[in-house]
Amino acid sequence: MHANTLQPKLHPPLYMARLPGLLLVAGASLAIMWIANQPVIQHLGLGALTIAIVLGMLLGNTLFSKVAVACGSGVDYSKSTLLRLGVILYGFRITFTQIASVGWSGALMDVLVIAMTFGLTLLIGIYWLKMDRDTVILIGAGSSICGAAAVLAAEPVVRGHAHKVSVAIATVVVFGTLSMFIYPLLYPHLGFSEGAYGLYVGSTVHEVAQVVAAAKAVGDLAASNAVIEKMLRVMMLSPFLILLSLGLGRLSGASAHQRQAPAIPWFAVWFVAVSGFNSLNWLPRPAVEAIVQLDLFLLTMAMFALGLRTSAGALKQAGLKPLLLAGLLFLFLSVGGYWINRLVGA
Repeated sequence: MHANTLQPKLHPPLYMARLPGLLLVAGASLAIMWIANQPVIQHLGLGALTIAIVLGMLLGNTLFSKVAVACGSGVDYSKSTLLRLGVILYGFRITFTQIASVGWSGALMDVLVIAMTFGLTLLIGIYWLKMDRDTVILIGAGSSICGAAAVLAAEPVVRGHAHKVSVAIATVVVFGTLSMFIYPLLYPHLGFSEGAYGLYVGSTVHEVAQVVAAAKAVGDLAASNAVIEKMLRVMMLSPFLILLSLGLGRLSGASAHQRQAPAIPWFAVWFVAVSGFNSLNWLPRPAVEAIVQLDLFLLTMAMFALGLRTSAGALKQAGLKPLLLAGLLFLFLSVGGYWINRLVGA
């Protein structure tokens, strides 16, 4: 009897501990992807990632507490490890040939938009609005590059809390959705050709789905150019994350030795490597399309898991400053991005 009490307690294997949460997140994500494919939802421009974060937050602040103990491990695995895998596989959406087709002017437009938008984010968010640094960086990443996917990709580098990531994604959803309706209305007054308008949309609108909606409303050429320009912008996610990691390493007050070997976000490096592999066209098109759908599934899982871990109280505490910051960035992207396209495109 005494000997039995001395035996250590047996814990289930790690994969078994994660299984309930993974099944919960995977099942919900399949349902979300089905909903996102419905014509009415597609017409509204609501992608699977947007639906996932909203539904995740609703359930996270109501029913999830009843199963949090059993499912927590799998949910946390989804919003961390599966997120990184999703960012890596995102490279299968891009080829170097597509990127080369927009030329150096397209690349320069994206570099200027990203650098100026993110610099303005830091200036307004940290020095004027006195906001939390992590939230500012996440909002800047989402506005500068590719919306929710960029926010999720920046999270492992910034190591921000779930509610900060959710706040940043919420701003992308709000102002990216506005751009879908405002940009087509502005098109007759911009003085752009259809192709140039597509480049303008691709270099300034937040989400890939929002880019497609805003450009497709004008024409097929606009949509094609917009997607290519947007994919080039997405391609810049990897060097952005590496530079961000280096910058945060210096700001952290690390020793000189630590600064020489910063924490490189290797998933961002793999993202570029996958894009390069995809450019070789070694895989048949159906296989690439299947991988893209798998990637969407993984990112939807990460987004839904993130929503489950987001507290409504923490969002309320964030206040109106994030929306104000994102609104000013949206204004810069619309107006400043217009002049960048005008000057560089000419």
